[in-house]
Amino acid sequence: MAVLLVIVILAIDQAMKLWVKTSMSLSESIRVTDWFYIYFIENNGMAYGMQIGSKLALSLFRVVAIGFLSYYIWQLVHKPGTKWGYVVCLSMVLAGAAGNLIDCMFYGLCFDASTYTGTSQFVGFGNGYAPFLMGKVVDMLYFPLIETTYPDWFPWWGGERFVFFSPIFNFADSSISVGVVALLLFYHKEISHISLRSEESKELKSEINEELRSEEVKE
Repeated sequence: MAVLLVIVILAIDQAMKLWVKTSMSLSESIRVTDWFYIYFIENNGMAYGMQIGSKLALSLFRVVAIGFLSYYIWQLVHKPGTKWGYVVCLSMVLAGAAGNLIDCMFYGLCFDASTYTGTSQFVGFGNGYAPFLMGKVVDMLYFPLIETTYPDWFPWWGGERFVFFSPIFNFADSSISVGVVALLLFYHKEISHISLRSEESKELKSEINEELRSEEVKE
Protein backbone atom coordinates (compact mmCIF):
# COMPACT_ATOMS: atom_id res chain seq x y z
CA MET A 1 0.00 0.00 0.00
CA ALA A 2 2.80 2.40 0.92
CA VAL A 3 4.74 1.73 -2.27
CA LEU A 4 1.62 2.03 -4.44
CA LEU A 5 0.65 5.34 -2.82
CA VAL A 6 4.12 6.80 -3.35
CA ILE A 7 4.13 5.70 -7.00
CA VAL A 8 0.68 7.20 -7.67
CA ILE A 9 1.55 10.55 -6.06
CA LEU A 10 4.87 10.72 -7.91
CA ALA A 11 3.19 9.88 -11.22
CA ILE A 12 0.56 12.62 -10.81
CA ASP A 13 3.10 15.17 -9.62
CA GLN A 14 5.61 14.54 -12.40
CA ALA A 15 2.95 14.36 -15.11
CA MET A 16 1.66 17.81 -14.09
CA LYS A 17 5.15 19.29 -13.89
CA LEU A 18 6.32 17.90 -17.23
CA TRP A 19 3.19 19.13 -18.99
CA VAL A 20 3.50 22.62 -17.52
CA LYS A 21 7.25 22.91 -18.09
CA THR A 22 7.08 21.85 -21.74
CA SER A 23 3.81 23.62 -22.61
CA MET A 24 3.95 26.98 -20.81
CA SER A 25 6.37 29.86 -20.54
CA LEU A 26 7.30 31.38 -17.19
CA SER A 27 4.48 33.41 -15.59
CA GLU A 28 1.99 32.15 -18.17
CA SER A 29 -1.37 31.35 -16.61
CA ILE A 30 -4.48 29.38 -17.51
CA ARG A 31 -7.72 30.42 -15.83
CA VAL A 32 -9.70 27.44 -14.57
CA THR A 33 -12.10 29.42 -12.35
CA ASP A 34 -12.02 32.86 -10.72
CA TRP A 35 -10.26 31.33 -7.72
CA PHE A 36 -8.06 28.69 -9.42
CA TYR A 37 -5.34 29.20 -12.01
CA ILE A 38 -2.56 27.11 -13.53
CA TYR A 39 0.30 29.60 -13.16
CA PHE A 40 3.81 28.48 -14.11
CA ILE A 41 6.75 29.53 -11.94
CA GLU A 42 10.00 27.89 -10.82
CA ASN A 43 11.82 28.25 -7.52
CA ASN A 44 15.03 27.18 -5.80
CA GLY A 45 13.49 26.71 -2.40
CA MET A 46 11.26 24.54 -0.31
CA ALA A 47 7.50 24.01 -0.49
CA TYR A 48 5.41 27.05 -1.51
CA GLY A 49 8.47 28.88 -2.83
CA MET A 50 10.18 29.33 0.55
CA GLN A 51 13.97 29.39 0.54
CA ILE A 52 16.29 28.53 3.44
CA GLY A 53 20.05 28.38 2.93
CA SER A 54 21.79 27.32 -0.25
CA LYS A 55 20.24 25.29 -3.05
CA LEU A 56 22.82 22.50 -2.74
CA ALA A 57 22.37 22.24 1.03
CA LEU A 58 18.60 22.04 0.60
CA SER A 59 18.89 19.29 -2.02
CA LEU A 60 21.27 17.28 0.16
CA PHE A 61 18.93 17.71 3.11
CA ARG A 62 16.10 16.32 0.98
CA VAL A 63 18.19 13.28 0.11
CA VAL A 64 18.97 12.57 3.77
CA ALA A 65 15.37 13.18 4.88
CA ILE A 66 13.96 10.91 2.18
CA GLY A 67 16.44 8.18 3.07
CA PHE A 68 15.53 8.36 6.74
CA LEU A 69 11.79 8.43 6.07
CA SER A 70 12.00 5.52 3.65
CA TYR A 71 13.86 3.42 6.21
CA TYR A 72 11.42 4.36 8.95
CA ILE A 73 8.39 3.41 6.84
CA TRP A 74 10.09 0.11 5.95
CA GLN A 75 10.44 -0.57 9.69
CA LEU A 76 6.78 0.28 10.32
CA VAL A 77 5.32 -2.01 7.66
CA HIS A 78 7.20 -4.96 9.21
CA LYS A 79 6.00 -4.12 12.71
CA PRO A 80 2.76 -5.77 13.93
CA GLY A 81 0.05 -3.38 15.04
CA THR A 82 1.16 -0.39 12.97
CA LYS A 83 -1.77 1.89 12.13
CA TRP A 84 -2.35 2.00 8.39
CA GLY A 85 -3.32 5.67 8.53
CA TYR A 86 0.06 6.51 10.04
CA VAL A 87 1.82 4.73 7.16
CA VAL A 88 -0.38 6.57 4.63
CA CYS A 89 0.47 9.99 6.09
CA LEU A 90 4.19 9.25 6.16
CA SER A 91 4.05 7.90 2.61
CA MET A 92 2.39 11.13 1.45
CA VAL A 93 5.19 13.18 2.98
CA LEU A 94 7.80 10.87 1.45
CA ALA A 95 6.23 11.02 -2.00
CA GLY A 96 5.95 14.81 -1.91
CA ALA A 97 9.56 15.25 -0.86
CA ALA A 98 10.71 12.80 -3.52
CA GLY A 99 8.66 14.59 -6.18
CA ASN A 100 10.42 17.90 -5.53
CA LEU A 101 13.80 16.17 -5.27
CA ILE A 102 13.32 14.70 -8.76
CA ASP A 103 13.02 18.25 -10.10
CA CYS A 104 16.27 19.26 -8.40
CA MET A 105 18.13 16.14 -9.49
CA PHE A 106 17.13 15.77 -13.12
CA TYR A 107 15.28 18.76 -14.57
CA GLY A 108 18.44 20.86 -14.71
CA LEU A 109 20.21 18.04 -16.54
CA CYS A 110 17.50 17.24 -19.08
CA PHE A 111 15.81 20.55 -20.00
CA ASP A 112 16.94 23.94 -21.19
CA ALA A 113 15.95 26.92 -19.08
CA SER A 114 12.34 28.07 -19.06
CA THR A 115 11.88 31.69 -20.19
CA TYR A 116 9.14 34.31 -20.25
CA THR A 117 8.90 34.09 -24.04
CA GLY A 118 9.17 30.38 -24.80
CA THR A 119 8.71 26.88 -23.44
CA SER A 120 11.40 24.57 -22.17
CA GLN A 121 12.59 21.67 -24.32
CA PHE A 122 14.21 18.33 -23.57
CA VAL A 123 17.88 18.64 -24.57
CA GLY A 124 19.28 15.24 -23.62
CA PHE A 125 20.71 14.08 -20.32
CA GLY A 126 23.60 16.26 -19.15
CA ASN A 127 22.95 19.13 -21.55
CA GLY A 128 20.47 21.11 -19.50
CA TYR A 129 20.50 24.43 -17.67
CA ALA A 130 21.90 23.29 -14.29
CA PRO A 131 24.12 20.57 -12.77
CA PHE A 132 22.94 17.61 -10.68
CA LEU A 133 20.89 18.60 -7.59
CA MET A 134 20.68 22.21 -8.76
CA GLY A 135 17.52 22.10 -10.90
CA LYS A 136 14.54 24.30 -10.12
CA VAL A 137 11.23 23.05 -8.71
CA VAL A 138 8.20 23.52 -10.95
CA ASP A 139 5.11 25.09 -9.35
CA MET A 140 1.76 25.72 -10.97
CA LEU A 141 -1.24 25.59 -8.58
CA TYR A 142 -2.54 29.05 -7.68
CA PHE A 143 -5.67 29.67 -5.59
CA PRO A 144 -6.35 33.43 -5.20
CA LEU A 145 -9.48 32.84 -3.14
CA ILE A 146 -9.95 36.53 -2.35
CA GLU A 147 -8.59 39.43 -4.42
CA THR A 148 -9.20 42.95 -3.18
CA THR A 149 -7.35 46.10 -2.11
CA TYR A 150 -6.52 47.41 1.33
CA PRO A 151 -8.65 50.43 2.33
CA ASP A 152 -6.87 53.77 2.03
CA TRP A 153 -6.83 54.21 5.81
CA PHE A 154 -5.00 50.89 6.36
CA PRO A 155 -1.46 51.51 7.75
CA TRP A 156 1.48 51.01 5.32
CA TRP A 157 -0.50 49.04 2.69
CA GLY A 158 -3.45 51.35 2.17
CA GLY A 159 -4.71 51.17 -1.43
CA GLU A 160 -2.43 48.26 -2.36
CA ARG A 161 -3.67 44.96 -3.82
CA PHE A 162 -4.33 42.10 -1.40
CA VAL A 163 -4.60 38.41 -2.35
CA PHE A 164 -5.71 35.84 0.20
CA PHE A 165 -3.61 32.69 -0.24
CA SER A 166 -1.10 33.88 -2.79
CA PRO A 167 1.47 31.02 -2.70
CA ILE A 168 1.92 29.04 -5.91
CA PHE A 169 2.69 25.38 -5.26
CA ASN A 170 2.60 21.91 -6.82
CA PHE A 171 1.00 18.54 -6.18
CA ALA A 172 4.04 17.35 -4.21
CA ASP A 173 3.72 20.33 -1.85
CA SER A 174 0.05 19.48 -1.34
CA SER A 175 0.92 15.89 -0.50
CA ILE A 176 3.49 17.01 2.07
CA SER A 177 1.12 19.53 3.65
CA VAL A 178 -1.82 17.13 3.95
CA GLY A 179 0.43 14.39 5.34
CA VAL A 180 2.08 16.66 7.93
CA VAL A 181 -1.20 18.19 9.11
CA ALA A 182 -2.77 14.72 9.49
CA LEU A 183 0.28 13.50 11.41
CA LEU A 184 0.11 16.43 13.82
CA LEU A 185 -3.63 16.03 14.34
CA PHE A 186 -3.93 12.27 14.68
CA TYR A 187 -0.51 10.67 15.18
CA HIS A 188 1.56 12.93 17.44
CA LYS A 189 2.16 10.03 19.85
CA GLU A 190 3.60 7.86 17.08
CA ILE A 191 5.81 10.73 15.89
CA SER A 192 7.35 11.02 19.35
CA HIS A 193 8.59 7.42 19.04
CA ILE A 194 10.45 7.85 15.73
CA SER A 195 13.87 6.17 15.90
CA LEU A 196 16.64 5.42 13.40
CA ARG A 197 17.44 2.14 15.16
CA SER A 198 16.20 -1.14 13.78
CA GLU A 199 14.90 -2.20 17.21
CA GLU A 200 12.30 -0.35 19.25
CA SER A 201 13.22 2.86 21.01
CA LYS A 202 13.74 2.76 24.77
CA GLU A 203 10.42 4.39 25.45
CA LEU A 204 8.54 1.95 23.27
CA LYS A 205 10.37 -0.98 24.85
CA SER A 206 9.37 0.16 28.33
CA GLU A 207 5.73 0.37 27.24
CA ILE A 208 5.85 -3.16 25.83
CA ASN A 209 7.51 -4.51 29.01
CA GLU A 210 4.84 -2.88 31.15
CA GLU A 211 2.12 -4.47 29.03
CA LEU A 212 3.79 -7.90 29.33
CA ARG A 213 4.11 -7.57 33.11
CA SER A 214 0.45 -6.60 33.39
CA GLU A 215 -0.53 -9.67 31.35
CA GLU A 216 1.57 -11.89 33.64
CA VAL A 217 -0.14 -10.45 36.70
CA LYS A 218 -3.55 -11.16 35.17
CA GLU A 219 -2.58 -14.78 34.45
